[in-house]
Amino acid sequence: MITLQDDAGRPKRLAGLATNVALALAVALSLAACGKGGAKDEHAAEGDKHAEHAGEKKDEHKEGAEELTLTAEEAERAGVKVEAIKAEALGETIQVTATIRPDQDRLARVAPRIEGRITSAPAKLGDRVRAGQTLATLDSVDVAEAHATWVQSQAELRIAEADFKRAESLNAEEIIPRKDFLRAQADRDKAAAAVRNAADRLRLLGGAQAASGSGVAGFAVTAPFAGTVIEKKVTLGELGSPSEAMFAIADLSRVWIQADLPEAALAKVRLGANAKVTVPAYPGETFSGRVGHIGAMLDKDTRTIAARIEVANADGRLKPEMFATATIEAGGDKRDVISLPDAAIVLLEGQPTVFVYEQGAYEARQVEPGERVGGRTLLKSGIKAGDQVVTSGAYALKARKLKSQLGHGH
Repeated sequence: MITLQDDAGRPKRLAGLATNVALALAVALSLAACGKGGAKDEHAAEGDKHAEHAGEKKDEHKEGAEELTLTAEEAERAGVKVEAIKAEALGETIQVTATIRPDQDRLARVAPRIEGRITSAPAKLGDRVRAGQTLATLDSVDVAEAHATWVQSQAELRIAEADFKRAESLNAEEIIPRKDFLRAQADRDKAAAAVRNAADRLRLLGGAQAASGSGVAGFAVTAPFAGTVIEKKVTLGELGSPSEAMFAIADLSRVWIQADLPEAALAKVRLGANAKVTVPAYPGETFSGRVGHIGAMLDKDTRTIAARIEVANADGRLKPEMFATATIEAGGDKRDVISLPDAAIVLLEGQPTVFVYEQGAYEARQVEPGERVGGRTLLKSGIKAGDQVVTSGAYALKARKLKSQLGHGH
């Protein structure tokens, strides 16, 4: 308590005044605190609003990133093609690895009939030749001797014919005995037979009938039918022999797909069954054929049996010794399945994905792939019949989607 004195010297108390001052100070401090708290609350509320707005934008951005939109020109440049998916009836199939072989019924290994020295070989490896076309020419002593025999037999025939005509004329006038006429006739027939024999031998040896001159010792090796030269073993100047083929000619307009069927699949495959063949050289393409032969014996080591699929090859794109994959239709009930070309399925974030075209945008949709059949993949789930699916250009859409995600991430 503060004590003062008045003018008269009496003490004066100021306790009430001090109390009032302290109360005023407390009220002021309280008001100041309230003002600061209110401002803080206002800032906090404004921050919450900004956060909520940012969250909405983020959600909108995330939702929009799931779809891609392209103009018609952009889709054409990217090679994007869309196909309406249809369910197809498919029976059980058996897939085996195989090797392409020439049709053994239309394969010939060409060798000379007799030994001779090779003088020319115009046919080249890979050439397509026609039936009877010259592949190589050779010179042979045997051909020269056969040609000489043919020429000599012709001369003897001319003499025999002249003797027969004279004897025929004399016999008509009864100047010579009948037996002389008959002898002349027999000599004429014998000489004619000798000419025929000499000509046949010359022809069988491959020689050509010529009156005289050079080249009478030469003979040609020719193609037995129209086909392709798939093998050539010829060196000019060397001896050609009947024991070693000089050329191999194959008609590749049809080829055989040689496959080994597992023992367990033997009962399911029948002659004439349809088959689809794919080769690594032409990804996405399939070649149709039929099972033309099933072996009669089982390989005891591999427990497989040989089967042959015959495939048309008019354009010659299937080459002998190519590796192939054959998918053979097996007997049994068929089921409805949905399939896509293998190129339509891409990996996106480690998951098999396809792009579905809906309402003007391309949506990435995860699928569950099944077995692969003839360049197509069967789908277990993810796509239904009627969906518009991108079957070509899926990799271009994947690249665009990844690029857009990277851009939004920045």
